Amino acid sequence: MNYTLPKWYDLHVHFRQGEAIGDYIRAHLDMGCAGALAMPNTKPPVAKVFEADDGDCWSIEGYRDQLMKAGANAFEHLLTPLYLTKDTDASMIASGAEKRLLQCAKYYPPHGTTNADHGYPLQKFMENGVFEAMQDNGVILNIHGEEHGLSGEQYFGQNSNAEDTFYSTHMVELREKFPKLKIVCEHITTKTAADFVARSGDNIGATITPQHLLYTVADLLQGLKYHLYCLPLVKFEEDRKSLLSSALSENNTQFFAGTDSAPHTEKATECGCAAGCFTGLIAPQLYAQAFDLNDSNLNAFKSFLCLNGANFYDLNVPKETFTLEKKPSQVTALETSVGSVTPLSLGLGQDTLDWTIKV
Repeated sequence: MNYTLPKWYDLHVHFRQGEAIGDYIRAHLDMGCAGALAMPNTKPPVAKVFEADDGDCWSIEGYRDQLMKAGANAFEHLLTPLYLTKDTDASMIASGAEKRLLQCAKYYPPHGTTNADHGYPLQKFMENGVFEAMQDNGVILNIHGEEHGLSGEQYFGQNSNAEDTFYSTHMVELREKFPKLKIVCEHITTKTAADFVARSGDNIGATITPQHLLYTVADLLQGLKYHLYCLPLVKFEEDRKSLLSSALSENNTQFFAGTDSAPHTEKATECGCAAGCFTGLIAPQLYAQAFDLNDSNLNAFKSFLCLNGANFYDLNVPKETFTLEKKPSQVTALETSVGSVTPLSLGLGQDTLDWTIKV
């Protein structure tokens, strides 16, 4: 069983910083990626647009240059969002959009995930003109949709969690206040978020990771499989089924691939566990496994992996192709210049996958 598909865009990926950037980019090229959206929560963050702008942070201009020199020039498209911080203002959005360097910007809940310490409350951007400027200038908002500052049962409880709270309150207000703002609800994990996106219209889309289509919190906790630890956390079976149903829908145009692939050479430390699953090299195979890819759902799979994200970001669908073959393939660690990175499957004790990728 072989399926040849257009090369795809990973519209949420962490290439980090430092010597190993090229290794992480190569892992994406080797799994048929035609482009990527490179997350800005680097150290320091990508929190200004132009290199000449004030601030000790990195710029989109500078980070793009690093990525291009490390091999990202082989992509058809590279998207580099601006990290929204307390220093972001409407004039920064307008000038970046005018020069066509700013295409999207990322909201992180303060302290909500890896390198999110520079995040700023969502309400502030609703009031300070930033979201209005994004709406007016066609800049897409990439949003990590979790309520910040919660603990215990409110953060992850039997009846609700940080993502449910965010999509039931803040996202409703955001959609109503800025109805023309294009928003990508990134790495959604819950039925609440999937339902919100589905009823919100074509200017709101969502990325879904392989792990949130395949696994639940039970898989994480049984044996404490820390390679599955990511933020937002994997949730419950009802949530997983809802995400999969959204992705499998024949009429789906709003849900698309974004792996949130996050490499760590040291996943578990004395301080705790680093958040993020590394799915470079193996993401299309994992998506195929989640879909139980076959002739009957091939169109839905193609839309999710190859078409919807490109259409949402107004990118061309590549003419170049890659092939998925229903044949077992070995999973090995990615050896980089700074150490070994364990792919998710290998971290879960699975050294073979059902699918092989040919680029």
